[in-house]
Amino acid sequence: MSDTPKDNGKDRGKDRGKDRGESADIRKPATRLAQAGRRPEWTRMPDQPGGIVNPPVWRASTILYDDIAHLKAATTNNHQRLFYGRKGTPTAWSLAEALTEMEPGAEGTMLFPSGVAAIACALMAVLKPGDQLLMLDSAYDPTRRFCEKILRPMGIDTLYYDPTIGAGIAALLTERTRAIFLESPGSLTFEVQDVPAITAIARARGIVTLIDNTWATPLFFPTLSHGVDISILACTKYIVGHSDAMMGSVTANSAHWSAVQSTAWLFGQMVSPDDAWLASRGLRTLAVRMEQHQKSALAIARWLEGRPEVAKVLHPALPDCPGHAYWARDFSGASGLFSFILDGGDDRARAALIDGLAHFGIGYSWGGFESLALPVDPQRFRSATTWSAPGPVVRLHIGLEDTDDLIADLDAGLARFRTARD
Repeated sequence: MSDTPKDNGKDRGKDRGKDRGESADIRKPATRLAQAGRRPEWTRMPDQPGGIVNPPVWRASTILYDDIAHLKAATTNNHQRLFYGRKGTPTAWSLAEALTEMEPGAEGTMLFPSGVAAIACALMAVLKPGDQLLMLDSAYDPTRRFCEKILRPMGIDTLYYDPTIGAGIAALLTERTRAIFLESPGSLTFEVQDVPAITAIARARGIVTLIDNTWATPLFFPTLSHGVDISILACTKYIVGHSDAMMGSVTANSAHWSAVQSTAWLFGQMVSPDDAWLASRGLRTLAVRMEQHQKSALAIARWLEGRPEVAKVLHPALPDCPGHAYWARDFSGASGLFSFILDGGDDRARAALIDGLAHFGIGYSWGGFESLALPVDPQRFRSATTWSAPGPVVRLHIGLEDTDDLIADLDAGLARFRTARD
């Protein structure tokens, strides 16, 4: 009997597809999450039967070569090959490959130490002085600040556009327009964009499209299948899922993969193998976590809709949320993040609601197992559109706690708000 390890279907390279002339990948997303990134060369010992389930943590800076010929060969092709620690080890490669498999049509993925680093590097990969970038007005605030503090002094202009513009974006394009940045839904106010309409117009004009897809992840919205060229995740959120590691990713199609990869390497961007392992661990349970986040958040959003203290709930799965029809058409689910607008009151009344919450933490970020409540002021981050509301805004991330406990906590919080308001 041979000691050569059998594949047993675990080497998925032959059936991943990814628009490379291979057979189509017929696996469902949850199956991909469980199996992706588990190459035999990363999980097995040579000439030994069997193997481990997860790629281990490979920590390395210096890589030793057998001889000069070996060194030269590694220098020629050092993607997903041991070369130097900055280029990664199998721990990071496994995660990157798994994220690539989540996006049908993707060529590859690069990892970054944060979501902001991923956004910055993706923009630098496709823009040069003299170019113009179209940026949605509801974008994540650090994205806007990068445009103003880094890109504009470099001679790259940013034009902000209404996130609900859809096909109307064609009127904003000029000969200098090089890229369009999307984020659907928006970070604070949750407008869902008509992504296919925008990407179709961009592709016809040779314009690159990038999207921050952190809210939905490719599990609920595979963006490259909807015409996007480059998809960005703050893996800190749902991919890691346990609020214990920072990370970002950029996944690109074949037309833009080389530029993303080389730009990341030139900027020296990388992630620690320990953080990559934590993210890989989180990725395996993404499907079950997202299902629970979705279920609980929808229950709480619908409960808030019926409260007299609440003027409006901003949740893409609710029919009166801006762009809901696009969400229903393009997305297969909703995450745990949404906002609601209070009916009247001021900052003091909003603080009374939030400060007394027992089951909601007060903190930045989201996507972990814990629920969070945060005061947000969208009007501070608009220039192309005007935000107005009858009261302050609260953004919630619904974690994995019991929904009844969270509703009871919010009920008491709204009572405090009502007292402070009235």
